[in-house]
Amino acid sequence: MNCPICQGSQTALFMVDKERKYWRCGHCEARFMDPDNHLSSQEEYEHYLLHENDTGDPGYRNFLEKLANPLLQKLKPVSSGLDYGCGPGPVLAAMMGEAGHQVKLFDPYFHNDEQALSQTYDFITCSETVEHFYRPLEAFRRLDSLLKDGAWLAIMTCFQTDDDAFEHWYYRRDPTHVVFYREATFVWLAARFGWCCEFPVKDVALMQKTTAGGAN
Repeated sequence: MNCPICQGSQTALFMVDKERKYWRCGHCEARFMDPDNHLSSQEEYEHYLLHENDTGDPGYRNFLEKLANPLLQKLKPVSSGLDYGCGPGPVLAAMMGEAGHQVKLFDPYFHNDEQALSQTYDFITCSETVEHFYRPLEAFRRLDSLLKDGAWLAIMTCFQTDDDAFEHWYYRRDPTHVVFYREATFVWLAARFGWCCEFPVKDVALMQKTTAGGAN
């Protein structure tokens, strides 16, 4: 079982419950669901329809500020951005727009606008998105191609830190969450693509594409 992020073979069976099997990578330190347990596209879509992301919900906006605030400190005025995996209610894109930036949307289920993937951006946001990637290395390669030199990739996901708590972890129980990242996983990704990497707050990674870039 090769790791879906680093493609390495340093993996070992991590946990098995009544419904799913999980693996651990000894190289990039990701934990991931066995591909045989992935939902079908239709099942995944139906699960996403249960999400309630309201633009006017102050609690949800406060949650998204964990990602928005450190990213806004990095951006020049009127930067161009892409909310990748924005879902049916693109609240983060609205917040970035309110701050004066121009944001396009892409989501394979709710905003499947291939034209949004035909240009490059000053920043890309992935809020509660990367844990859903069935083919994460391919997805990060695509994101790298959409970043201008010096641009920022802002990621928010619940970092996996405690193996002992994994079985009962609420984040693991979502059947659409198939990859779980640690800080070390993002450090590996940054090295792979030639990005700078920082962790301004809990569960947030900011990656900056350097001029030199990395391997594809």
